[in-house]
Amino acid sequence: MTEDIRLVVLDMAGTTVADGGLVEQAFAEAARQLGAEPASMLDHVRATMGESKISVFRHLFGEEAKAQQANKAFEEAYARLVDAGRIAPVPGAREAIEELTSQGRTVVLTTGFARPTQDAILTALGWQDLVPLTLCPADAGGRGRPYPDMVLTAFLRTAAADGVRQVAVVGDTSYDMLSGVRSGAGLVAGVLTGAHDAQALAAAGAHRVLDSVAQLPGALA
Repeated sequence: MTEDIRLVVLDMAGTTVADGGLVEQAFAEAARQLGAEPASMLDHVRATMGESKISVFRHLFGEEAKAQQANKAFEEAYARLVDAGRIAPVPGAREAIEELTSQGRTVVLTTGFARPTQDAILTALGWQDLVPLTLCPADAGGRGRPYPDMVLTAFLRTAAADGVRQVAVVGDTSYDMLSGVRSGAGLVAGVLTGAHDAQALAAAGAHRVLDSVAQLPGALA
């Protein structure tokens, strides 16, 4: 039951952070640096939104050295876009996080980005102290989504819930939904402010689909 939710694990880009297509822009720049044609790869990038970015590059480029080079170029390009002020919170996201906290719930922010990029986003938004814990794939063993590792790491590190049924996982991609389902979370909710539509989110196991994370406190109250 939603009234039992004590830990809320929120995705960042597309869920709480509106990046306006910056992931695709940064990917295209990284691909071009490696002499690849971005257009031929964008369908895979879109389909795997939410996955650890290094995993995406391993799939696309095969060789580990080339994947690492592409990932570094992507992170640098994304950081430049963030520094240029090209990022903003999803409307009502900060207020939703603050309301969830006031309801007595613990909120954790997760991402498929590497830690330096995650920190750059948090700094740009002034969110460094908004939640008690933020996680990237490297903080949870390196696999990232669609594995449940970040959700389970949030559960273990915060000790906010007695069991995984008291955890809510919220995101905008199929991989967010899969990670929530695989963790055994009591609520897996999709939002329509990011990469994937309601049909894709439901097909990946979403229990509920919301227009925005701004609706989440009311849905749990």
